[in-house]
Amino acid sequence: MDKLLAIRMFIETVDAQGFSAAARKLGLATSSVSRAVDALEHDLGATLLNRSTRQISVTEAGARYYQKARRVLDDLADADAQVSDRGSEPVGRLRVCVPVEFGRQRIAPHLGRWLARYPALELDLSLSDRLDDLLDGRFDVAIRLGAAASDADMVCRPLGEFRRWVVASPAYLASRGIPQAPQELAGHECLRFNYASTRPLWRFNQPGGQVEVAVQGRLCSDNADVLRQAVLDGLGLALLADWLVAADVAAGRLVRVLDDWECGPEHARSQINALYLPNHRGSRRVGAFMEFLEGLLNEAPR
Repeated sequence: MDKLLAIRMFIETVDAQGFSAAARKLGLATSSVSRAVDALEHDLGATLLNRSTRQISVTEAGARYYQKARRVLDDLADADAQVSDRGSEPVGRLRVCVPVEFGRQRIAPHLGRWLARYPALELDLSLSDRLDDLLDGRFDVAIRLGAAASDADMVCRPLGEFRRWVVASPAYLASRGIPQAPQELAGHECLRFNYASTRPLWRFNQPGGQVEVAVQGRLCSDNADVLRQAVLDGLGLALLADWLVAADVAAGRLVRVLDDWECGPEHARSQINALYLPNHRGSRRVGAFMEFLEGLLNEAPR
């Protein structure tokens, strides 16, 4: 028995939820896949799959084995990729983690042309706002918005910056008036991103000085698109990234106010950073993705 091949067949069977579907993906006969999994179970002395005429299910032992075996195959694929990832063209699988709305709005619409440029590259893109999996080695690179990473175990490469705009719907401004100075925001309904700060301050800068305004409002969220929708619905003003609302402003669905000021939440940065582990220095896969993203950031947000 080729145990590595049998393990791959077992994993494909679990992923596809059946021998037939796994066999189609692997380009093999269903009977070959079934026999390989049978042989693996015999070798292990444990039942990995419950079989019925209609479906298969994973046993408790099978679930534990699947998790360990999946990690082994992923590590092997990663080792293969790293050995071959120092040539002139990026090859292998690249695992990328990006913030949810940034990934949907700024990256997803352009992936087709990027992947077409690198036919030997496979992309595994995850939308998440967490960094835990990067440190665990699940991802090769993570894109994060805000201040540079302080973790000494990660390399941080700045890719660009974005701006934050104060925006509101035409209907809200018609009913509540257009603020002409930052201080007037104190009398408005301000929809706030949750930065876990006890003092919700918006900071405004001009060449002549800086103004900090303690804003308040009935809605606070840790998801920018929730705030964007609330602003579109006329619930108040919000401080949102230009890449998120530029199309709404261009279409007249939202209006920028106080646009003579540079603005941002207290202590928040407007950097876009690529984070990766030191063992990915020189990786053509990681480098190709960062070059792709830098090109996007040089374009005006749409």
